[in-house]
Amino acid sequence: MVVMRYSILVSLLALLTACSGIEGLEGRFSANPELQKNSETSQNSAIQLPDSFPSEIPQYPQATLQEITQDITPENGSVRWESSDSTEKIEDFYQQQLKSQEWEIIQPFSSDSPESSLIAQKDNLKIRLSLFPTNSTTEFTLEYKQANTAQSNNNSSNQSLITTNETNNFSDLNQVSEPLRPYLEDLVNLGILTPKENNQFNPNEPITRREYARWLVTAKNKFDQDSPEQQIRLGLKNAQPAFSDVPSNDPDFPVIQGLAEAGLIPSRLTGDSSASLFRPDAPLTRSDLIVWKVPLDTGKSLPKASIDGVKETWGFQDTAQIDSMGLRALYADFQNGEQGNVRRVFGYTTLFQPKKSVTRAQAAAALWYFGYQGDGLSAEDVLKRRGNS
Repeated sequence: MVVMRYSILVSLLALLTACSGIEGLEGRFSANPELQKNSETSQNSAIQLPDSFPSEIPQYPQATLQEITQDITPENGSVRWESSDSTEKIEDFYQQQLKSQEWEIIQPFSSDSPESSLIAQKDNLKIRLSLFPTNSTTEFTLEYKQANTAQSNNNSSNQSLITTNETNNFSDLNQVSEPLRPYLEDLVNLGILTPKENNQFNPNEPITRREYARWLVTAKNKFDQDSPEQQIRLGLKNAQPAFSDVPSNDPDFPVIQGLAEAGLIPSRLTGDSSASLFRPDAPLTRSDLIVWKVPLDTGKSLPKASIDGVKETWGFQDTAQIDSMGLRALYADFQNGEQGNVRRVFGYTTLFQPKKSVTRAQAAAALWYFGYQGDGLSAEDVLKRRGNS
């Protein structure tokens, strides 16, 4: 009997020990509370759309907000999303949603181009949605603006958010940051810049690739008006398009084709098989701005450059995120000293942020000077030359 009780006691002790071991193992292999906390914090730090974003604008559910490219207010704003879904699926969603919510489609998506834009209006709110596919995802930007009553009654123009009439009387240049304002004032007096809408320049909004291409060619040719051999020739309408999304009937085809044929922007003509799309309505990035502009400063192709070389010269912390063309342009721009584009446009910085959108004011400031290592012209020089002629 004593032996039996002893055996039972030993069994109970073994069972308790096993349970304790299991609890210990559970404690060892359970999730680290600190890691869970960090994960929650990381998720909460994702970009969130402000409450001021108009609720009447449909939002694609399977998309991640990548960037707020213009301050979000009830009156205007601009954002960029990314989705793993196809452009066709996203187009179908917006066409159905806008139709069911009684939006007026001013310009529908086009099937003639890999990249297309839709413009729609409801009451006084006008939106422009631009989709462009990448290798494995679809990026799309949405720009919206409250139109005044006169504009809401005039829907005859497909370019309802972007116009191309030149003006020398922008009413909002006081919104330009002080370091950039003198550059813009000179360029406005030269008639190079175009308004965003009416006589509004909207300096702090992102600029599209097509609009910067237009400014770039206009500025270069105006600076070299006395040297026609240095001007950029516009592409001919009967030329084979360099990009599949900029057909010959595109209003900016001559400019974009001209840049491609001059070898100033990556395209199939420069042997870049991955550059079959120009993405004209996508926001211009910092890398785009430097890659397109610097060859016009140096007057020759970009030099070879390495990550280490650019890191040693500029000291950027994010040098590893810059592609090869961006590295080459930055290396040449550094050699331009105080007339370098990065210094003039972005000031002192230890981060280049190659994929960050460029504002209209920043893009304009880059065009204030063309030249290399002291041999060049500023917009101020051109104005003085005009005054003396």
